[in-house]
Amino acid sequence: MTRTLVSSDKQELIIGFDAPFCVIGERINPTGRKLLAAEMAEGNYERVISDAVAQVEAGATMLDVNAGIPMADEPAILAESIKLVQDTVSVPLAIDSSIVAALEAGLAVYKGKPLVNSVTGEEERLEVVLPLVKKYNAAVVAISNDETGISEDPNVRYEVAKKIVERAEDYGIPREDVVVDPLIMPVGAINLAGRSALDLIIRLRTELKVNTTCGASNISFGLPNRHGMNAAFLSMAAGAGMTSAIMNPLHAEEMTGIMGANVMNGHDPECRNWIKRFREPAAVGEGGRERRQTRRRRSA
Repeated sequence: MTRTLVSSDKQELIIGFDAPFCVIGERINPTGRKLLAAEMAEGNYERVISDAVAQVEAGATMLDVNAGIPMADEPAILAESIKLVQDTVSVPLAIDSSIVAALEAGLAVYKGKPLVNSVTGEEERLEVVLPLVKKYNAAVVAISNDETGISEDPNVRYEVAKKIVERAEDYGIPREDVVVDPLIMPVGAINLAGRSALDLIIRLRTELKVNTTCGASNISFGLPNRHGMNAAFLSMAAGAGMTSAIMNPLHAEEMTGIMGANVMNGHDPECRNWIKRFREPAAVGEGGRERRQTRRRRSA
């Protein structure tokens, strides 16, 4: 089985088919969050720290850190965010940027083995990102698009993923350190997007033998009750072989879907985590009466 090892300076994490689903918290991202963007640009990282803590407490097993703020010093902000988040929580991080200088700044300060988010199949991108991944002994998210854009044909996206995996191997990066994002399309716009995604995930697992991730909320874009749709997709994707997702762990429905998938995939022995999360507490005094009745039955 393919196992992707990532780590912080305090904790190791396995992403793999024989491991619990990896929840990558997405909240430390200023895109669409004007207040967070303004604070980070001003050097105020209080919200970054509080978001990190809240996501881990909600069940995130990894955090994605992004500092993409227009007209700001992204390399410096990303590096500082990574240092502060690593000082605050124990989980490994995904270093997220489209700017190569920012990726290198983040990698230079990171303690452990991070996940680089991301590289595409574009030749120019491959030639600059993969050497960084190798230099810093990181793992990398491979996004299944190239110079031609994002294809609606899952077979084309598979071939792009295969190309990235093979090019990574040319740089000495093993396929277990490549986590493929097959690019999930919105099912509200493309009727068979869900079925196509599941079939592609199965191929990536069985043929290419790589771990996978995605932006989980893409599937429900434009639909009502997005959390319910996301939860349904996540549980089915985990059953098909998806091993991680970039998502908001503060949404209870999605987390319930993942916890259920862990049970069904045999990654929650004796349903311990499920029971711990959902078992109703005994009424006051009820447990004591039950124990006394049990003792009387045994002595009888």
